[in-house]
Amino acid sequence: MGETELAAEVLLFDMDGTLVDSTASVERAWGRFAARHGLDAAAILAVAHGRPTIEVVAQFAPPGVDAAAETDRIEAEEIDRTDGISEIPGAAKLLGSLDPASWAVVTSATRALTVRRLAAVGVPLPKVLVAADDVTSGKPHPQPYLMAAEALGADAKRAVVFEDAPAGLRSALAAGASPVVVGGYEGDEAAGLPRVADLSGVRVTPGEQGWTVTLA
Repeated sequence: MGETELAAEVLLFDMDGTLVDSTASVERAWGRFAARHGLDAAAILAVAHGRPTIEVVAQFAPPGVDAAAETDRIEAEEIDRTDGISEIPGAAKLLGSLDPASWAVVTSATRALTVRRLAAVGVPLPKVLVAADDVTSGKPHPQPYLMAAEALGADAKRAVVFEDAPAGLRSALAAGASPVVVGGYEGDEAAGLPRVADLSGVRVTPGEQGWTVTLA
């Protein structure tokens, strides 16, 4: 397979599944939530990835359950338990090589959880972070990626986005950005999009109007 080149003014990165492999931690957290309320954990996990925790809790919590309190509990558990999470290969090296003014992290996790996970695996913290706390409409709505591009002084249409989940890919596409699929997701949202197994095969070099992103 040959190399793919994309032009970008800024680069926007999802966190879970893109910079940090937190699959085991997330599955355990949703498993505990399901067990507390007699729910089907598999059904929750089928739709939870890439979406704000509060939205998933509100969708599945039985009547009378305080969704905000449940969300706080899940988030607190995940902040306290970083065992089993790891860096997506190449993430720390790639972000460490970039101009801090040229990239952002855009995640459905809270700001506190994002900072905790990135620090735990040695991935640089971004100058610009758009987290679940910062938006009124989370992924798959385009607001998170539009906000991140604006914060970097760029048009989202000139952004390359690295994403691994359907909600995030829909968010990036709706914002007019150019998504790159990270990992093995092969659903409809990924059809026809460039793809990398992880970030070890991504190179970013100065281009005519910003950056040239090379996918190996």
